Amino acid sequence: MTTPPGGHLVTVVGVTADGVLHGAAEEHVRCADVLLGGRRHLDLVAPVPGQDRRPWPSPLLPGLPGLLDELRGRRVVALASGDPMVSGIGSTLVRALGPDAVRVVPAVSSVALARARMRWSAEESAVVTVVGRHEARVLREIAPGRRILVLTSGSQTPAIVGELLTETGHPDAVITLLADLGSDAESSTTKAASEWAETPAEDVPPLHVLAIDVPVDTVPPSWSSWAAGLPDDAFENDGQLTKRDLRASALARLSPSPGQHLWDVGAGAGSVGIEWMRAHPTCRTTAVEADCERAARITRNAARLGVPDLRVVEGRAPDALDGLDAPDAVFIGGGATRPGVLDACLAALRPGGRLVVHGVTLETESLLAHAYRTHGGELTRLAVETTHPVGTFTGWTPLRTVTQWSVRR
Repeated sequence: MTTPPGGHLVTVVGVTADGVLHGAAEEHVRCADVLLGGRRHLDLVAPVPGQDRRPWPSPLLPGLPGLLDELRGRRVVALASGDPMVSGIGSTLVRALGPDAVRVVPAVSSVALARARMRWSAEESAVVTVVGRHEARVLREIAPGRRILVLTSGSQTPAIVGELLTETGHPDAVITLLADLGSDAESSTTKAASEWAETPAEDVPPLHVLAIDVPVDTVPPSWSSWAAGLPDDAFENDGQLTKRDLRASALARLSPSPGQHLWDVGAGAGSVGIEWMRAHPTCRTTAVEADCERAARITRNAARLGVPDLRVVEGRAPDALDGLDAPDAVFIGGGATRPGVLDACLAALRPGGRLVVHGVTLETESLLAHAYRTHGGELTRLAVETTHPVGTFTGWTPLRTVTQWSVRR
């Protein structure tokens, strides 16, 4: 599409829950040739003679390019709830069209209204969206004294979130449902997580934000830390698991950073990729695992530990790596000696990317020694011993020594 005069292809206008348009927003809507929006938004705004009003296509993303192409050359305004850039259509349009083709005119967001109602500061509360996403994303944020605002996707969300919190040891977390914020029908309902778990969806207003207040005296589970090296028993596994101390060492060298992408190759239980994603909510992982049972186990572990968006690719490297988004870091926990795996991972790394490989066999150690001579980096042997009963006494039991090669591109 050709960008019309003024430099903007689509203007996205935020609408409050009662349909009020403020300042420039009213002018944009009144002068639009075409008004796009959800049916609820379109019904909220007063009619304009001769204006073409259209609901969003369903499904949205596949139908969006064709719709916008059809509207080429016309003045298009899209309606959104509150701030269009808070888990809204504004973000979708910017990704689809580019930032220069979208003008955004926000209203007060539901997040701002929820914080105002709860008297929670932005600095002391987190925001999690489960709009079109798995509710288990909330679990990453749970900690004693934590305050979390959840942008929800429907009336079923409070029960799902309540059940998740109850199952993970937080039945007493206080959840306030803030419904229809900014409208005359605004309401507030507070219950414990265990009570919300049993609340039928038909008793829940569809438009709402959840405010979760975790008691300060809550005893956190062993897996609640964001630091690398969660306990081994945090992960369901069949023995194919990068153990805690070795995992912490690998993650220190992989260096998770916001927005970056990890390949966890030969992922086993998925522990390294899961902890990579727990480091920051924008971190992404693609776990590659050939065994179908282990692949399913990775998905379960990721959801239980609050990173359900982790992607699992069932297949064997290097073939399974074809077509994947380029990684900023790669961990090879198994299969490094398979022909082509190491070379494919090195070649795929973005500039500045990090590769960490673990090996426990002589064959893998020989491969890593050669890689070290060829590419440099850091070659380390990691030997960990843990205490175990020896009769009535306590002694040291060594784990299998691991050779670790790490390199930065």
